[in-house]
Amino acid sequence: MVDGAVAAMLRNGDTAMIRLYVAACSERMAPLFIGLRAGTAGREADVDFYVESVRDLWFADQSLTDAADRMRLLERFPELEPNEEGITDVADTYAFFAVLTLRYAFVANSTGDAGAAMSCGHASLTAMGMLDQNVMGTGFLDQEQHLQALSVSNDVGTLWDMSVAAGQERFRAVLSRTTRRTY
Repeated sequence: MVDGAVAAMLRNGDTAMIRLYVAACSERMAPLFIGLRAGTAGREADVDFYVESVRDLWFADQSLTDAADRMRLLERFPELEPNEEGITDVADTYAFFAVLTLRYAFVANSTGDAGAAMSCGHASLTAMGMLDQNVMGTGFLDQEQHLQALSVSNDVGTLWDMSVAAGQERFRAVLSRTTRRTY
């Protein structure tokens, strides 16, 4: 769950704060989609779309004029299409959470809805909680909570840099779970 203080700030904040919050959440989750889907046959356009969308979310002073179109396109991603087997693969699991985060970011960006922003944050927190359980000695959940609090504060000067670095660190951790070592 999103921290109570962060949730209160989102409920009482303006739409620019909500947009910044979801942009930062999406940025931190981006490598989990981009890195895990790059080079996958037939997914090149999806990766490009994801990159462009996260970039565009950072223009937090205005909503995306085509958010509804972007959401329709995103909802056709395989990660959001139900299947009978569910998600069992490590890469598929984290790519799913990255896509889900972006989906909620589109809603929050276009509507300014604090509930959608909290759903965006919750998707990120859930993924990081899972990652902490699967990679020993990490603190990704605590890091995500800290960065979410930073994204609703007035001290957001290094938020983009911190979000990029956190996303890269997460990708490396997930990648370590997907590769097999041979000795």
